[in-house]
Amino acid sequence: MNEVETAVASDGRAVSERATPSGVLLEACSLRKIYGAGPNSITVLDGIDLSVGQGEMIAIVGPSGSGKSTLLHLLAALDTPTSGTVYFSAKALAAQPSDSLAEFRNRRIGFVWQRHHLLPDFTAAENVAMPLLMRHTSYNEALRKADESLAEVGLASRARQRAAQLSGGEQQRVAIARALVTKPAVLLADEPTGDLDEHNAVAIMDLIERLHQAHLLTSILATHNPVLAKRCGRVLRLEHGLLRPDADYQQAPSPVTEGEKS
Repeated sequence: MNEVETAVASDGRAVSERATPSGVLLEACSLRKIYGAGPNSITVLDGIDLSVGQGEMIAIVGPSGSGKSTLLHLLAALDTPTSGTVYFSAKALAAQPSDSLAEFRNRRIGFVWQRHHLLPDFTAAENVAMPLLMRHTSYNEALRKADESLAEVGLASRARQRAAQLSGGEQQRVAIARALVTKPAVLLADEPTGDLDEHNAVAIMDLIERLHQAHLLTSILATHNPVLAKRCGRVLRLEHGLLRPDADYQQAPSPVTEGEKS
């Protein structure tokens, strides 16, 4: 950026918007998250630095309780850090008013949870349409786009089934369709195969990889699944509050580059 504007981080410090390197879409700088206060406080993230290039597909691995979900929540502006700053397209999220952050989450971020969080009495299409209805898209238009998104994940024939009538694998596909119906720039997936059997887990991994490429997404996956991690372009380990490259994983081929996108 040529112009530098002043932002305010979560700890009240003035933060300048960053002149990020070309191609960096999402960045975390000195990110800390502490729960509680005093001697009983727990430091979950202890100065995380992360730069994610546009088109990258990154896996974050680590033991349960290491803070993988917390990190994803901070990157999605679903939570605020104790200190440090998250930047999207070089703009500090901490500087944005609440309505702008809500729009950022709705339009720029697609989030897939380990548990799908579908509304059981609503149809698959109605569940997928929810993010569009929240931005005041008309009901008919939202359903039309939901049907398109469900077709993309192989569930066109199940669009009018209630979520409670779907299998676990189908419900996770609906959750992925819901995450992508808004055409986000970033896909964040928190243990997307954690509740699935091996067969469905492989199918979901194939689907995420295909959609990552088809939608030119920037994707960050928190996972315990080593097979899923190995299919990502970079694998980072989060442990003891620190994020480092994980040399134990054989790296997958490089993600889509800027030249390949055009």
